[in-house]
Amino acid sequence: MIVTLPDRQLLEALTSHTPADRLGVELRIWDWNSPVRDVLGDEADDVVATVLPYFRPAPAWRSLADLPKLRLLQAQSAGYDNLLHITPDGVALANARGVHEASTSELAVGLMLAAQRELPRWARERRWQAASTRALADSRVLVVGAGAIGEAIRSRLAPFEAEITRVATTARDDEHGHIHGIDELPELLPNTDILVLIVPLTDSTRGLIGAKELALLPDGALVVNVARGPVVDTDAITAEVVAGRLRMASDVFDPEPFPDDHPLWQADGAFISPHIGGNTTAMLPRIVALLADQLPRLADGRELKFVVKS
Repeated sequence: MIVTLPDRQLLEALTSHTPADRLGVELRIWDWNSPVRDVLGDEADDVVATVLPYFRPAPAWRSLADLPKLRLLQAQSAGYDNLLHITPDGVALANARGVHEASTSELAVGLMLAAQRELPRWARERRWQAASTRALADSRVLVVGAGAIGEAIRSRLAPFEAEITRVATTARDDEHGHIHGIDELPELLPNTDILVLIVPLTDSTRGLIGAKELALLPDGALVVNVARGPVVDTDAITAEVVAGRLRMASDVFDPEPFPDDHPLWQADGAFISPHIGGNTTAMLPRIVALLADQLPRLADGRELKFVVKS
């Protein structure tokens, strides 16, 4: 029973964390750059799971069809919309829930702080001029997305004394208070200083924030997107930011890579990071912990964690 990992760093980190005999599987390296049988030969017949590379090309994905015993594709990302089409029928796809909450929520708060305190402007202008800026404290923050990362954002925002409102697909209550339904968004947007987006990309969230929704935000509002680029209409947000009515601080874009000549790069109200939300030193120990739990489950025939397609 063989599981492939995409690189030696992950292999060494995993076996340092959990001895191979306790994982219940044999580990091999397949980087997804070459067809799997070119790398593993006949051992490909015994591959039951493969861990995908993290945010780099995987040109040999079509050779998944050459793994007759494949049961699991394990992603290293929380988002999986771009992986559904490569997952063979009858093979489970699991995402990396729990791996990116710390890093992505940390970046979301960092983007808010940088934009509110105008840090990019000070760095760009390189001149000493005292001025008053917006604060995160007392800001009305609307977090759209109440999953694991959304909750991590809420918990990190709370000490900043922001006024936090949360939105999910359907309304509900939890230990932190009320969560509004997505159908209430038109009523919530006019009372929002900072709109934070942390939803998965689905048919219902694609274009969730378009020209109509942006027009409901008050002048000077900040849009923070740490979800997926297509959740926001790029043309609509560009028009609002270039005109100076709204601001944005975003880690994700449509398209990606974001074109070098796009006007948002030069817009005063735009702060851009290149989809780095989960890619920090916090990732490796968390993906290792997930695999150390997931692989014995696979070996023992127990229920797998975080399956998003079966």
